Amino acid sequence: MIFEIFQILTEQVNRYFREVGLDDSEVVLDNIAFVDGPTDMAEAMRDKVVMSMVNFQEEPALKNFPNHLKGDSQTVYRNPIVNIHVFALFSANRTQYAQALKDVSVVMEYFQSKKVFTQANTSYDREVSSMASVGPFRFTVDLFSPSFEELNFIWGTLGGRQLPSVLYKICLLPIQSGKASGTGPLIETVENSLKHRES
Repeated sequence: MIFEIFQILTEQVNRYFREVGLDDSEVVLDNIAFVDGPTDMAEAMRDKVVMSMVNFQEEPALKNFPNHLKGDSQTVYRNPIVNIHVFALFSANRTQYAQALKDVSVVMEYFQSKKVFTQANTSYDREVSSMASVGPFRFTVDLFSPSFEELNFIWGTLGGRQLPSVLYKICLLPIQSGKASGTGPLIETVENSLKHRES
């Protein structure tokens, strides 16, 4: 689901760039750590806004919720759903610094205007084979402001050359396999019996 959400956000921001008249601005989904890497990888990110995943964390408050489905004759048990927050970095790798600042500003403007994304209020390209099976979703996108020390660590990990950028926290993404962990009979009645202990 991580790729699908990133693909949706890429399309959404690109659509907003066109709405505000920035036809030469484009978001691409790639690893900004390779912006100075091999020629073919660097070329794909040249003069683009690059969206990259830099970290994720599990939501502990939802960790132990039961996950089972009742059928006509049995109950299907699955391991608890893993709900995660994903940190997405938008880096403006533009040839002109002023344009990089403008692109970052427009990205922030877009997510200020729309923070909650659902299948009902979000359009995306369903013709892409990897997006055809996307089911109902709901997630929020919140601005995340790292400290100077954290920002220095992030860019040091990514390779050292800092670009104009903005970091967002995407909450919550459910991760679940379709594989069942077990099945059991459907419990329809519960019987109680009380026994009195003789004194």
